[in-house]
Amino acid sequence: MSSSDIFIGETIGTAVLILLGGGVCAAVTLKRSKAQNAGWLAITFGWGFAVLTGAYLAGGVSGAHLNPAVTLGLAIQGGTAWGDVPLYLGSQLLGAMIGAVLVYAVYYGQFHAHLTDPEIIRAQPSDEAMVDQTSAPKAGPVLGIFSTGPEIRNSVQNVVTEVIATVVLVLAILTQGLNDEGNGLGTLGALVTALVVVGIGLSLGGPTGYAINPVRDLGPRIVHAVLPLPNKGGSDWGYAWVPIVGPLIGGALAGGLYNLAFA
Repeated sequence: MSSSDIFIGETIGTAVLILLGGGVCAAVTLKRSKAQNAGWLAITFGWGFAVLTGAYLAGGVSGAHLNPAVTLGLAIQGGTAWGDVPLYLGSQLLGAMIGAVLVYAVYYGQFHAHLTDPEIIRAQPSDEAMVDQTSAPKAGPVLGIFSTGPEIRNSVQNVVTEVIATVVLVLAILTQGLNDEGNGLGTLGALVTALVVVGIGLSLGGPTGYAINPVRDLGPRIVHAVLPLPNKGGSDWGYAWVPIVGPLIGGALAGGLYNLAFA
């Protein structure tokens, strides 16, 4: 697998993953969207289909990691060369940012209708509350379209939740989803992984919104911070480390557990 294959596959695959995954969040959240208030089931299945589509697109090119936690787990398991890991991670982050920009483009009118609605403006915390670290976190009204956030803000619990959910994801990929070369997802593996993502969302997604993928959270959060959205509020950078550290720990643990129990 060449460097260009990795770059092209991971960039395009991750961009499509975030376009469809972030897109379902936008559809459910934004005013003037036909799917507004469709609920958690729509979000979990939407993300599952997003994984399926991105993995099918990239599987034959780069192995469709689409997730640094998966790349790390595969490197520890031995299916991916450590020298390829930085390229995988950089391509995934770029793809995630591209996907988030595309979500903004698709829902441009809805973003502006939502953020200029008087009800949404009144619901935002005051400037004093935004400065007071003991009160409401610095999260804007559309941040959930781009990145995750906890229902109960407890760093230990939030990290543990992300670790456990990511172990389930990566271990399922390592045991059931690899291609013949063992360095990424195969065709059947993409379907298995998509179903696992739906299951994780339904069962383990309630506490934190199940990032289970560092670039799925970081790339769109960066885009949220720079987009010219009116009344968008903060990007909650105080929480941003959790959906990076938790999934990376989970991916590493899954790779080690695979070598101990299944190899």
